[in-house]
Amino acid sequence: MTSDAPALLSHRVPDLGALELLLAVARHGSLGRAARDVGITQPAASSRIRSMERQLGLALLDRSPRGSRLTDAGALVTDWARRVVEAAEAFDAGAQALRDRRDSRLRVAASMTIAEYLLPGWLIALRGARPDTAVSLLAGNSALVAQRLLTGEADLGFVEGLSVPEGLDGTVIAHDRLVVVVAPSHAWARRRTPLTPRELAVTPLILRERGSGTRQVLDAALAVHGGLAQPLLELSSTTAVKGAAESGAGPCVLSELALGEELSARRLVKVPIAGVRLRRQLRAVWPAGHRPTGPARDLLSLTRSNPSGD
Repeated sequence: MTSDAPALLSHRVPDLGALELLLAVARHGSLGRAARDVGITQPAASSRIRSMERQLGLALLDRSPRGSRLTDAGALVTDWARRVVEAAEAFDAGAQALRDRRDSRLRVAASMTIAEYLLPGWLIALRGARPDTAVSLLAGNSALVAQRLLTGEADLGFVEGLSVPEGLDGTVIAHDRLVVVVAPSHAWARRRTPLTPRELAVTPLILRERGSGTRQVLDAALAVHGGLAQPLLELSSTTAVKGAAESGAGPCVLSELALGEELSARRLVKVPIAGVRLRRQLRAVWPAGHRPTGPARDLLSLTRSNPSGD
């Protein structure tokens, strides 16, 4: 690595403990009470805040005998810190569900987009409603989710396809939209007119594998336009598809849920398309004739009260 290479993000961004401490100061208006809240001494808390100020090159607190008040910069950093901590909570809930726990009382199978972008928030809500419920998570494409339910390996599933898989019952919990995206360097990023369905159909795309809900919807939408061309690449995860598209390898079609960060940072650019419907329903599913009960029923209820998608 050369001396002028940028520092790793972990060297530029405060650690999670420091951000949690800053949020506690914002809540209590006192460094001492914040220190007690997070379980450290006041001198340790003061040292951690000063270290964070040096790292960021910003004054975060105005200290006085009456307490500690956030500076204008500190208030803004606190808002950003809150989002990081919330994301960490979602990460923790998802990781906990992935662990293979013998005492699991709820086994969830979810397609990749739902598992990555929606399920962590639902699991945080379930933890609040049922703190003693142990959850295990199996992630895969929609076909694999159906298989897990039919073989009794899962109690509740979430899929993204066009219909309820055979042998299962289900209910719509949200709606989603597929979008065409390319790297900013791709010619489509500079188009002034929408793509036609035929143009999309004849273009080799970076695609999810067969059996995924994304691929199923795309296959059905373009069937009347000659069907999909031979894929440029066929990959088994949304992250891999995004990475290939960002590298400039070619266009891809993915869930809008999965593209928020890439679109806002303009690492990928949305390409308008006319004359084809790329919407889908997100469903909770379970074995036919066996309505969810207990924790599975509670999780199903939470998905309806906290929907994501439109």
